[in-house]
Amino acid sequence: MNDRAISKVLVLDNGVAHAQAIKDFCEQNDLVPLKIQKESIAKVLKTNVDLGAILYSETYGTSPEETASIAAEIHALRPELPIIIRREKSATLDGLSPVLRETCCHAYVATDLAALRGAIEQFIFSLIYPNALLRGISQIMGSVLSGQFPDKTFSFDTPYIVHDRVIFGEVLSLIQLESSWCRGYMMLQAEELTLIDLAGATASRDNAVVLRKVNDRLSEVTNLVWGAFKNRYIGDQTTLASARVQVPLVVNHQHKYISFGTDNPQLCFRYTLKDVQDGRTSTLYARFIFNLNWSPEDFNEIVPDADVLVDSGELEMF
Repeated sequence: MNDRAISKVLVLDNGVAHAQAIKDFCEQNDLVPLKIQKESIAKVLKTNVDLGAILYSETYGTSPEETASIAAEIHALRPELPIIIRREKSATLDGLSPVLRETCCHAYVATDLAALRGAIEQFIFSLIYPNALLRGISQIMGSVLSGQFPDKTFSFDTPYIVHDRVIFGEVLSLIQLESSWCRGYMMLQAEELTLIDLAGATASRDNAVVLRKVNDRLSEVTNLVWGAFKNRYIGDQTTLASARVQVPLVVNHQHKYISFGTDNPQLCFRYTLKDVQDGRTSTLYARFIFNLNWSPEDFNEIVPDADVLVDSGELEMF
């Protein structure tokens, strides 16, 4: 597994002369560039594709009016996604149309990618995630999934960063994360039929017993992950004062949208489980949203004391 989180970016740029430079930049800066046809933009953005930003060009449209119109449509569909625009001469938003100035957050020129690098650090990788945390969460999730679904094998993608607020599937669980160095939520998401399959249920999806079994299984996975996370990264240390600031969570089921009241990016893990008997696959998403406090400088992984393991008999000298 890569120790660094990655992020997918949608590249809407027809500049052939700069295509290789932008591609190389993405590879060197933990970005996965995606390209789509112009007529498919709205369709793709309405799906649950995970994105960190849009790399746009001021000449993307056939006219300045179309370029502005496309940017406005993108902003209306996914207002949380930063749009970083490539300009021909000046790495500023000055001189752009009012629509582009309103929808774009930063500008750069292909001949000097320092401005783009600064924008990526500011708008995508604005939070630093310790490598030990990325590895640890993947190990925790793998251990829990193996224990809960022993008849499945699983694989996982490199952890990635998103700025979108799109809900995947129909079922999600939330549990609050509390420590002296972080405050936020862990969210697990899956399709209902996927969970029915993982739970080993065979009745119809409308059966109340089946749905209860599905909810119980997701709740169990959530609790086990949180318990392991707490033991590994929080321990018995007390949290800060009990009187804490809270922010409202907003969920719009019709538009598959959830907001945690912050512009902070979300740390995501995607797991694919495969049935060893019939080969069917299921997908589970885990997101960590540190929307209330994030102090990675205070992060500390709790490593078991070898002397304690020897005393308990768990570790023997050879």
